[in-house]
Amino acid sequence: MRLNRFLRLSVRILLPIVILGVGILGFLSLRAIKPELQTTIEEPPAHLVAVLVAQKQQVRFELTSQGTVRPKTSTSLVSEVAGRVSEVSPKFVSGGFFEAEETLVNIDPRNYETTLKRAELALARARVRVDTERALSGYAQKDWEKFIADNDSSTSPTELTLRRPQLAEVLAEFSVAEAEMKQAQDDLVRTKVNAPYRGLILEKNVDVGQYVGVGTPLASTVGVDFAEVRLPISLNDLEYLTLPERAGSSPISVQLHATVGGTVSIWDAKIVRTEGVVDTQSRVIHAVAEVSDPYDFAGVGRELLRFGTFVHATIQGDDAGEMFVIPRHAVYPGSQVWIVDSDDTITPRAVTVVRFDDDYAYISEGLENGDVYCVTPIDRPLPGMKVKISG
Repeated sequence: MRLNRFLRLSVRILLPIVILGVGILGFLSLRAIKPELQTTIEEPPAHLVAVLVAQKQQVRFELTSQGTVRPKTSTSLVSEVAGRVSEVSPKFVSGGFFEAEETLVNIDPRNYETTLKRAELALARARVRVDTERALSGYAQKDWEKFIADNDSSTSPTELTLRRPQLAEVLAEFSVAEAEMKQAQDDLVRTKVNAPYRGLILEKNVDVGQYVGVGTPLASTVGVDFAEVRLPISLNDLEYLTLPERAGSSPISVQLHATVGGTVSIWDAKIVRTEGVVDTQSRVIHAVAEVSDPYDFAGVGRELLRFGTFVHATIQGDDAGEMFVIPRHAVYPGSQVWIVDSDDTITPRAVTVVRFDDDYAYISEGLENGDVYCVTPIDRPLPGMKVKISG
């Protein structure tokens, strides 16, 4: 019994030692046959990029602006005489077109016809008085000359003796009568209301049977021979644009375009003047573009340019010389362009950007003809980074 106890105690002590020894021998055996590890350094993958070759070219800046089409001529037609509206033209409606000097409104002319007849009568009477007084003045002159001859006298006659004041009075009356007849004729003409230009009625304010007084607004009209567009131009863009500062200066061409009914329509126009002041709020100057015959009365078949249309304008600027024109997104913050070197690594290059537009950057310095530059945006580019050129 004591022997069995001894054996169990021995096994309990020796068994862990044996297991540990076998594990150590196995580890040493595996280590002896393990292959030696080879260490290699992997290069980071190259970015796939698109590139372009820098090449100088002659540049003429194209400036853009926008504005709303408005009439060049706008008038409020008012009555110059008082009376009842006796007739209106069929074109005297909102949106109606009319020709120059076309009668739009007739005011009852009967009172003015009567006034004209009275003025004609007064003028005829005044003419008779003038002729009579001239005859009397002539007789007075002859009578005085006969008196001097009979009395051998050298006395000078007075003005009253020769009836010169009386003649001056009737001549003045004749002038007044003549002016009153002219006014009566004008008033009769003014009973027919018209505009001195081809136009469009925006709003009518009177109709048949309505009594109007002198100065009563009859309608709001606009001329359709020309349309204008106010185009804001930034002060920076003035460096590359020579605007006509005064009306009558040489105009410059501009192209207007707008989407009408799902179709882009284009109109040729000319900038004819500027408004001459800088807007204190937006710091721009307004150039005025003019379009002839916006409603196509000439019948050439072009799209109508209606007043109120919002249009975009493209203006050809002055010749800016030779520059590099590259995609705008190829210029990184700080005015940097990433140049692709011969070993397919990239290097930053500081450039001088003269101007940005919606698509391009215009560079005057910092690039050379033949430089290959990256146009694919790279997230966090670093000098010496490897790239792979697409294509």
